[in-house]
Amino acid sequence: MQDIVERLLNGDRRALARMVTLIENEIPQSRRFLAELHQHAGRAHIVGVTGAPGAGKSTLVTHVVREYRRRGHRVGVVAVDPSSPFTGGALLGDRIRMMELAGDPNVFIRSMASRGSLGGLSAATRDVVRAMDAAGYDPIIVETLGTGQAEVEVMRAAQSVLVVVAPGMGDEIQAIKAGIMEIADIFVVSKADKANANQTKAELAMLLSLDSSRRAHDQDAWRIPIVMTAAIKDQGIAELVDAIERHRAYLIESGALATRSERQVRSEVQSLILQAAVNALKAQVSEEEWQRLITDITTRECDPYSVANELERRIGLNP
Repeated sequence: MQDIVERLLNGDRRALARMVTLIENEIPQSRRFLAELHQHAGRAHIVGVTGAPGAGKSTLVTHVVREYRRRGHRVGVVAVDPSSPFTGGALLGDRIRMMELAGDPNVFIRSMASRGSLGGLSAATRDVVRAMDAAGYDPIIVETLGTGQAEVEVMRAAQSVLVVVAPGMGDEIQAIKAGIMEIADIFVVSKADKANANQTKAELAMLLSLDSSRRAHDQDAWRIPIVMTAAIKDQGIAELVDAIERHRAYLIESGALATRSERQVRSEVQSLILQAAVNALKAQVSEEEWQRLITDITTRECDPYSVANELERRIGLNP
């Protein structure tokens, strides 16, 4: 265990797999290892892939990984799956087809359970990305659940965000109008060999033109491209990887990468502190006491503000 960091930094896949397991199982020791890895991370480009279920994200990611491998990159993939209600483990679903890449020593894939985490991202996702980054994988692709507006959470882990839209999914266009527009760096129309793919592209282009008019004063703003792909036929994949690389160059040249990194660090530190507060609360309050407090509040025997103040005092937040 003591040399796991050194082995990981030297590219040992077994050490990386062991580290990811420690992170997922929330082993306290993993924090110390991650603290050591922090100074060796920060080099990889993190690509978030989101979109509604059935949009073809897993197939697209598989082909994008192949294209990056053709270009000589070592690629990491974190696929965040819905949790099994019975075991808490990850439901792989169509991710199995992605596993055909697992035999490549320069591809590291991990499927993780979201465990009910808001935003479709497991609480451990960022730590796993950091471990892959330190192990020399670049880029690292994070594929999320595709659960609608909550996908905005992906912005806190990724530097380039791909929103995948399949033809005929009108509801997804509505979801984009409702908020995903803010996180998209590249739109991908998947299954572009379908008859109504051009209509989907036109709808996206209209949304982008409305968004561009609001930002017309910013000449240096990134112009969001729409990339048409048919992954099964390997069409548009090289163009998509080119678009990701252009966005990476834009982030570096414009200074936006540093801004995004600072925002992500702020979010991460806040998350760690919140998690520590939750853990302290669990240590202080038994399940029986929780149930009693909830019952008292529900029956108006007491109020949630007084209960919160008392619990804050018990864990040292409100002396």
